[in-house]
Amino acid sequence: MVYKTLYFDVMFIAFAIDRVFGEFKYIRHPVVLMGDFILWFEKRFYKDSVLQGLYLTLSLLALVFITAFTIDYFVDNVFVLGLIASSGIASKMLYDSVKEIKSDPRKIKYLVSRDTKELSPSEINKAAVETYAENLSDGVIAPLFYLFFFGITGLFLYKAINTLDSMVGYKNERYEKFGKVSARVDDIANYIPARITALLIGVLFLSTKALKNCWRYGARHESPNAGYPISAMGWSIGVRLGGPTSYFGKIKEKPYFSEGIKEIRTQSIDKAISFRLRFDILMLVSALISLF
Repeated sequence: MVYKTLYFDVMFIAFAIDRVFGEFKYIRHPVVLMGDFILWFEKRFYKDSVLQGLYLTLSLLALVFITAFTIDYFVDNVFVLGLIASSGIASKMLYDSVKEIKSDPRKIKYLVSRDTKELSPSEINKAAVETYAENLSDGVIAPLFYLFFFGITGLFLYKAINTLDSMVGYKNERYEKFGKVSARVDDIANYIPARITALLIGVLFLSTKALKNCWRYGARHESPNAGYPISAMGWSIGVRLGGPTSYFGKIKEKPYFSEGIKEIRTQSIDKAISFRLRFDILMLVSALISLF
């Protein structure tokens, strides 16, 4: 019980530090170190093989588990643990990056994998809203979920899984087999957090349409998880998300994940990122309740 309370305190401290300071750019980020290992392993041991991809996944997770568990076991200062854990949360970075699209739409190319050169202003705004909704799960809710239940060991194991998927979990000639395990493990790790994110979006926006429709529309996405937060956000702010999208010069006929305004303006970005204030209030209320 005491240890669970410690996780609870660490979660609030980590969230608060990230909310105020964001990333500490003068410290090499843990995700960057994980990425370095993945690149090293791929350079030395790459084979077009599911088994070799399994070795990559297991080796990184083992290293991260040993490192994080050691810190979690020997460090009992909640503020130190909170400071370390804050590096696994990306609330401020996500908010700032998406908000910046309003003043410099060209920066959308750094946030999405779709083709961006020929995007209209409405399509740029749609891409910004979609990436914000999807990354709320990966960058905020999922890390907090694993931190709360499993401490920094759980948090950084999740970040390792997420990093593996972002680097090798692609369905192309090079990674179809090598990244298969990484992609599947990521699907499993995000299953619950993605649905919690969709639920939170609907509840915090007081949107009965989102709570009613996001489960059916979100299931249309080819990813087993990404569609739910996107659908919930679209229904909550009244815009139509999804639809045909260009990737690598080819149009992909994606389904629509919500119904609403087709011509999406920058005001919709403001509505989407207002989730942060709503979530801040929820976290503050939860922290106050925990004191009693």
